[in-house]
Amino acid sequence: MSEPAVLLDVSESGVATLTLNRPDRKNGLNKQMVDETIVALESVWADDRCRGLVMTGAGTSFCSGMDLSEKILPDEMTFMRRVGHLCSLIHDLPLPVIAKVRGGAVGYGANLALCADLVAAADDAVFGEIFAERGLSIDGGGSWLVPRLVGLGRAKEIMFLAARVSGAEAGEMGLVNRAVPAAELDALVDKWADRLADGPRRALSVIKQQLNASFERSFADAIEAEAVGQALSFRSKESREGARAFFEKRSPDFRSC
Repeated sequence: MSEPAVLLDVSESGVATLTLNRPDRKNGLNKQMVDETIVALESVWADDRCRGLVMTGAGTSFCSGMDLSEKILPDEMTFMRRVGHLCSLIHDLPLPVIAKVRGGAVGYGANLALCADLVAAADDAVFGEIFAERGLSIDGGGSWLVPRLVGLGRAKEIMFLAARVSGAEAGEMGLVNRAVPAAELDALVDKWADRLADGPRRALSVIKQQLNASFERSFADAIEAEAVGQALSFRSKESREGARAFFEKRSPDFRSC
């Protein structure tokens, strides 16, 4: 039997870690990896223990993009729609998702990382939007994600010129949330993941949904969505625990909810 292309672990604290596991190919994407990642994400979605997700890559790279040494199966359109479904699962997952990026995040791999809600990168990581250099157009949600992160003009510069952006540069331009020395990356992601896992699971899910829809809504629609969300939140166990913790001058225990 072949090695699993994806590893999934759920800690006692409810942090799920999804590891792309083809280190000999710098975690290049093939059909096996796509299929196994979709199964893993669906598993996280259905598992009530999970309170957050960390995505990372085994070995020295996050993901080197499509593994062009393998045939695209069963055909280009079917494969790319499966890839798109994978990205949508990350984007729509009702849990916070953190991408932990070290080494190369190239082509599809760059945009896979950007599908996460928070991206932490080593300052010497490399984000390579190299599609034009390969005679390809954009995939992995990059045409939607990158303009929203850095603006349309900068996005065109990055995509047209097949730019390679260091983790440090990505942090400065807002392509990623934080870039830190490689030795500090694990500690930063652990801190974020633990904080989110201890947070209000339902409220964080609604906040993620609202922010993801923000560019498609009018201000009036956003105000109405906030009213609906907050009206439901005020009636939740999380809200009651948050209020009790405030008056009792202690940290809220949202896990008890």
